Amino acid sequence: MTAAIQPAQVKRTNIRFIILLFIFLATVFNYVDRATLSIAAPFMSKELGFDAVTMGWAFSAFGWAYVAMQLPGGWLLDKYGSRLVYGVGLIVWSLLTFLQGYVHLFSHAFLILFGLRFLMGMVEAPAFPANSRLSVQWFPNKERGFVTAVYSAAQYIALGIFTPIMTFILQQWSWHSVFHWAGGVGVILGGLWLWYVRDPRHHKQVNHAEYDYIKDGGGIPDLSSDDKKKSITTKQLKYLVCNRMMAGVYVGQFCLTSITWFFLTWFPTYLYQARGMSILKVGVVASIPAVAGFIGGLVGGVFSDYLLRKGFSLTVARKTPIMAGMILSSTIILANYVQSDVAIVIVMSVAFFSKGFGNIGWCILSDTSPKEVLGIAGGVFNFFGNIASIITPLCIGFILSRTGSFNLAILYVGMMGIVGAVSYLFIVGPLKRLDFAVQS
Repeated sequence: MTAAIQPAQVKRTNIRFIILLFIFLATVFNYVDRATLSIAAPFMSKELGFDAVTMGWAFSAFGWAYVAMQLPGGWLLDKYGSRLVYGVGLIVWSLLTFLQGYVHLFSHAFLILFGLRFLMGMVEAPAFPANSRLSVQWFPNKERGFVTAVYSAAQYIALGIFTPIMTFILQQWSWHSVFHWAGGVGVILGGLWLWYVRDPRHHKQVNHAEYDYIKDGGGIPDLSSDDKKKSITTKQLKYLVCNRMMAGVYVGQFCLTSITWFFLTWFPTYLYQARGMSILKVGVVASIPAVAGFIGGLVGGVFSDYLLRKGFSLTVARKTPIMAGMILSSTIILANYVQSDVAIVIVMSVAFFSKGFGNIGWCILSDTSPKEVLGIAGGVFNFFGNIASIITPLCIGFILSRTGSFNLAILYVGMMGIVGAVSYLFIVGPLKRLDFAVQS
């Protein structure tokens, strides 16, 4: 390792925060590329003749592949490492986003769109397990809540900053340009990732002091794709899936992800159709709850780390913000009972702030997963959480086709917060790192 030959008394470097910036930016465009379809949907569906059910299937295409590829994606991470899998994936999924701007050229536009979104879901599958894996490699325990909050909050930046940009592009040019712009920037970012990002022990700018700081603080900087690892057994995989603590966490993540996918898919259409806003106003209004979610995400992560530093148990420090955030996110149901645009913004902002505040499930995964299979454990976690990426857009699409109203859809999203909080309260129990040796 490059860092090992440097004098221990040298001032500690902070390269891990540059790595965090790369993780953050990659996650931003992970969500920008997911959200492109939601921005284009009102105009695309009109031009191509897609009804609500068809759009629901188009929105869900990403989720089918994303869920199916979680375990293979985790295996790829454990075998080849986060740098290569993430960097190449970022370039490929950005190219797939770019190509979605040309679906109108085909007679079977829906099938082409579904196929491109499906492939994009396959390639993006390892992204969040890679984030979790990198956070364990690069950060000590006491910084991991903040780190998780930062990369989890990237989804809010994607919606808060880039929704107005994408609606402006749509208004000035066309819905096709939304896909072209987002995909092109992602390809450039993927190239920069492959150029700079390395594991801690292979990064030339990391000195011995920073390496020891990570390791002594509970991080695993030696975790690398070239380590010899035993393959996970069926019994161990069953342990990850059926362990009571993890089962409760999976239910909670499903509920939290359900709320996310409402905002990632149907929210702009809700504002455009149900609330009668112009597309430019949609861009501005949709960004405000997203900014609130970003603030909530950072506050939740910092608050969790604060509780840990003050001597509270891992269970209290992690579960408190998650449960509080989930319960308060259910206030989205009030959107069915208010009329003014200002009231809608307030309700959605409170709900999204709360959802962000409780969005530290990946931190819990980093704290509790067996260190031998962090990639696969992240895949299992993301598999169950992102079943919501299939169910939520389809469910809302069918509700709209049957009722012509978003009221039941909003109720469905709000109830997810209650169910998630109940799962953490009654199922999860005390948090602790799983150990395969204990259960074998």
